[in-house]
Amino acid sequence: MNKKVTSKDIASKASANLKSSSTGKASKTASASALAQASSPKKQTSAAAATAASKVLRDGRTSASSKSAAASTLAQRGKKRC
Repeated sequence: MNKKVTSKDIASKASANLKSSSTGKASKTASASALAQASSPKKQTSAAAATAASKVLRDGRTSASSKSAAASTLAQRGKKRC
C-alpha cells in the first residue's frame, strides 16, 4: 500500500489547474487525483488517473504545473498487482 501524500506545493498547483479553463481533460483528471491524495495516505491513484497522468507527462504542450501534479499522481499509484 502506498503511504505517500501530495505536498502542499503540488496541491496548490493541482488546484490552479482545476480552476483554469485552458487546462485539458487529462491534466484535470491527474490534478484531481493529486489533490484528493493531499491529506489521505490511504488513497491510491486509480488506473484511469494513472493513464491520464501518463498522457500529461508525454505531451510536450503541457505546463510545468500540470506535469508536477501528474508526476505526483503517478508516484502515488502504488504497486501493480498480478
